[in-house]
Amino acid sequence: MIIDVHTHIFSPETIDRRDDICYSDACFRLLYSHPKARMYSVDELIRNMDERGISRSVVLNIGWESQDMCCRTNDYIIGSVARYPDRLIGFCAVQPSDIQAAIREVERCGACGIKGIGELRPDVQGFGLNQNESLDAFVEALMRDKMVLSLHASEPVGHEYPGKGNMVPGLLYEFIKKYPELKVILAHFGGGLPFYELMPEVKQFLKNTYYDTAAAPFLYNPDIYNALGIISQNEKLMFGSDWPLIDPARVIDQIKATGLGKEQTENILYGNAFRLFGPADGQPKAKK
Repeated sequence: MIIDVHTHIFSPETIDRRDDICYSDACFRLLYSHPKARMYSVDELIRNMDERGISRSVVLNIGWESQDMCCRTNDYIIGSVARYPDRLIGFCAVQPSDIQAAIREVERCGACGIKGIGELRPDVQGFGLNQNESLDAFVEALMRDKMVLSLHASEPVGHEYPGKGNMVPGLLYEFIKKYPELKVILAHFGGGLPFYELMPEVKQFLKNTYYDTAAAPFLYNPDIYNALGIISQNEKLMFGSDWPLIDPARVIDQIKATGLGKEQTENILYGNAFRLFGPADGQPKAKK
């Protein structure tokens, strides 16, 4: 079994309107204005999963500027999960600048079987993770519906690339510290945040924080897995490809080539995600 916790899909309508949407939405423009940036629908994702031997994928939305675009694209994700309930885990988007609208959308998506919200981009969406007290109500809604929050994360050093942003470990940590019971997945190895789990006072607040490997070959050499294995036995690291930006096989091959033990490799490729999300419809429960 392999579970990919970081993929993106779009409806054919959104793909067809690409140029118009790039003009009107900053996050979409940041990620998809380049003509070589790939966009695919759910059918292409399922086909790729079958080719790469991936059992389940988390389909993420993006950090839209408008709540209207969140809702429109959420509908496609909800419909895609309904079509492939045993293959897909859905995450939807909200715009927390309008907290009440965001909470209503969390509740609507939760009622449709969606498991999380994200991949949110506070730096692009224009809301502060640590400045808005009304986020309390938003986080309460997520926890009430047992939803996981996915946040983009950025490295504070290193090369620039489209979509890198400035969601650096310090900002993310202050948010998580305020809401330590909220289950959070930080994309792209959390921008380096897991290394700070070596500090006991930091580790205690990150007990419900997970990290994905999205776009790993573009960011780190394979030693990243062994380094994190020393820190946490890779018990909170989950395979994510960032498909269709990168072929999942590249990340899978990188993980398998690290020389990690069988248990750590299985934890990354599926075990940690399985424990977080549980079985798909019709699958047996994990044995205790």
